[in-house]
Amino acid sequence: MSASLIAALVWVFASVGVAMLPIRRQFLLGGVLLFAAPCLLVWIGLDHNWWAAGLGLLAFVSMFRNPLIYLYHRANGRKPELPK
Repeated sequence: MSASLIAALVWVFASVGVAMLPIRRQFLLGGVLLFAAPCLLVWIGLDHNWWAAGLGLLAFVSMFRNPLIYLYHRANGRKPELPK
């Protein structure tokens, strides 16, 4: 198994671990994982093939759909509510 796939596996387990935290404690660690994912996907694409990176992108969007929707709304000037 290549280093990029091992890093992706560690990223998945870290994401699952962060998802189990209370919502207020997820912001910092989840943000780090959110911004690390594109670098990891490019690395996978360079090591293997772009279809593998595309599958990783689908998994990433599936796992981080709510933060991505929030960032989309913020980019369009809306102010979505945060959970309490």
